Amino acid sequence: MEYYNKVIESVGVRFLKGNNFKIEKPVTVVDYTDTENTVFLLHQGSLKFSEETELVNEGEIFFVPAGRKTSISFGQQGKKTETNNEGFVDNKRKYLQTISFKEIKSVEEDCVTILNFEAKVFDVVNFFHSLGIPPFVIRFNDRVATIVEDIIKESEQNTPGKERVIKLYTELLVIEIVRHVLKNRLFVEELSTNSTYFKDPRLIDLFNYIKKNIGGDLSNKVLAKVANVSEDYVGQYFKMLTSINPQDYIEYQRMEAAVELLRTSKKSIRDIGKDVGYKDTAYFCRRFKMMYGLPAGKMRRRESLINVQ
Repeated sequence: MEYYNKVIESVGVRFLKGNNFKIEKPVTVVDYTDTENTVFLLHQGSLKFSEETELVNEGEIFFVPAGRKTSISFGQQGKKTETNNEGFVDNKRKYLQTISFKEIKSVEEDCVTILNFEAKVFDVVNFFHSLGIPPFVIRFNDRVATIVEDIIKESEQNTPGKERVIKLYTELLVIEIVRHVLKNRLFVEELSTNSTYFKDPRLIDLFNYIKKNIGGDLSNKVLAKVANVSEDYVGQYFKMLTSINPQDYIEYQRMEAAVELLRTSKKSIRDIGKDVGYKDTAYFCRRFKMMYGLPAGKMRRRESLINVQ
């Protein structure tokens, strides 16, 4: 268990956003995905996911790791709209209406809490995405549901120490999700591979170099110098420890950096592409849509819609 503790200690956690919603119009999103880890807490009504139409019961948690796709249905059975993720983003307010935590018990419609958080190993590797974990339900665990509720209630307050309390609760949420994975023997083999992150400091040097130079030259020739290995070997070395080749990893990190700039800056799509290492704006836009299923402009619009209280 010691290396699991090391993994957990290395994971940097950050709360991103969270809201309670009542379902205005039932909808099925056939390819739901998000750039960050997403937790759904169903308060009342119906929530289903996957092609096998697995049911989430009231009070249960549905967890979707960053970048994983799934079919998800909001609302009771009956006449239901079907859309793709892009259409859902464009029309989010038509399907979901933000409500306060106090309103949950008084509304008659289906309602759900949706919370997004970041969890990264050494601040560079998206932890849950790296495990290859598909979406799953956490059942019979009131503790996790209570933590989610506490995060949302705290986020609606305007009191001293609010950000610190939210961070502590979010860290606790991540630990409980990891414990669930271990307790139920879900993907333990994949989780244990993360111990390789601690076995060679050169890999950490590579992670940090890539992060600090995300818009610069990150060719295998450059990476080989950072890791002090040959250019011919650096790709094999990186993949041996991470199960992914370095250039695929770099593209993923560049796209994550682009999403963060879309979320936090007013820079043009062209400038964002350049900042994260793409000289050709058209190529950047094609790769972005291929990875996230949304054009960069619509991703920015989605973030602005989600953050409207």
